Amino acid sequence: MFEMIKIERDGALGIVTINREPQRNALSKKVMQELRAAVAELDGDAGVRVVALTGAGDKAFVAGADISEMREMSPNDAQRFAEMGGMVGAAIEHSPKPWIAAVNGFAFGGGCELALCCDFIYASDTAQLGQPEVKLGVIPGFGGTQRLARRVGVAKAKELCMTGDAIGAAEALRIGLVDLVAPAGELMAKVKAVAARIAANGPLAVAEVKRLVHQGQSMSLESALALEARSFGLLFATHDQREGMAAFLAKPRRDAAFEGK
Repeated sequence: MFEMIKIERDGALGIVTINREPQRNALSKKVMQELRAAVAELDGDAGVRVVALTGAGDKAFVAGADISEMREMSPNDAQRFAEMGGMVGAAIEHSPKPWIAAVNGFAFGGGCELALCCDFIYASDTAQLGQPEVKLGVIPGFGGTQRLARRVGVAKAKELCMTGDAIGAAEALRIGLVDLVAPAGELMAKVKAVAARIAANGPLAVAEVKRLVHQGQSMSLESALALEARSFGLLFATHDQREGMAAFLAKPRRDAAFEGK
């Protein structure tokens, strides 16, 4: 089904790999179409509770959008291309499952923007990230000016987008662009360990945490707290709530067997 990406399953973890290593995993239209299809496929797979997104090889997560494809675009073509990238980001953000970007090398331009769509960004100690679009006479088009500012603050986002400078993993961790840095050979092990801890929890509850945090950012605190209280109450109508609390109160206490129901 897929030509530009690979999907693997490791227990409750789905692993999506952008598989264009000779092109440093650059984002073409075909790659973005396949990424949207991959999100839909994994959303519908009850056996997958967490998704990791990475790039083939050890040089690049995604080195950017495919410039050879963009070079001769008309303004209308370029806008549609940006909108396509936006749809990929929205699909990942709206997925009920947590997505972890495993940044194993360069994450420039569209690659950095793709990572920003994920719930967590874990990077190897050799990773570099940046928004170099101004060096090409354009701007980030897949959400970089917006998601980056929400992650690292307005001034730092403007600095990174206006200079086009790349930063290393340690600096990215310091400013909050990434959430964890691991030695290159240990990155996926770290991702899998965190994914296993998340997958052991109630999937409906995890999905609600993701939805509420995202949705609440654009609401007043009062409205967001009301939304949270409503979701808290609704989860008491689920099998997972009954199972989770029964497991906690059991003598001896046992692990809950959540079903996502």
